[in-house]
Amino acid sequence: MATMSIAMMLLFIFFPCLDNLPTTGLPHVKGEFKAAMKGGKAKADTSKTDARLKKKGAGTRKATKKVKDPNKPKRPPSAFFVFMEEFRQQYKEKHPTNKSVAAVGKAGGDKWKSMSDAEKAPFVAKAEKRKAEYTKDIAAYNKRLAGGGNDDESDKSKSEVNDEENEDEESGEDEEGDD
Repeated sequence: MATMSIAMMLLFIFFPCLDNLPTTGLPHVKGEFKAAMKGGKAKADTSKTDARLKKKGAGTRKATKKVKDPNKPKRPPSAFFVFMEEFRQQYKEKHPTNKSVAAVGKAGGDKWKSMSDAEKAPFVAKAEKRKAEYTKDIAAYNKRLAGGGNDDESDKSKSEVNDEENEDEESGEDEEGDD
């Protein structure tokens, strides 16, 4: 450390990029500086700390992805995506050889931009209807999560539940007629 000047030490501190450059005429200065900055620790000491860090797993934690609930209702599409459902079918009929998804999307976007509000109205109405259904479904889903809910009915679709109710009503009417 005695041979290293204060000016050289300041240069290395304020200009870290100089650390990678070869020192002309003073090859020993870089080594002395590094030793002075480490506080005089030997290489063996740093390897021990590196080994301890690896054992503890510091910095190696992987980010865990949140598991998505398959029973959660999907968010409803916007009016544009409702429009695109129909547009894709029409575009496919007109251009059966087209395999490019980007071309369909670009054509659909251009057509959507050129449409007036009156032409967009049916798609907006369908999107609003789907949004209302989603709001009802998500409320029921959240209620099931919070209260545990009745799992027997939740596994069945609405039509299955309605069919069972209709069967109960019909069988009840037959029994009343037998009396």
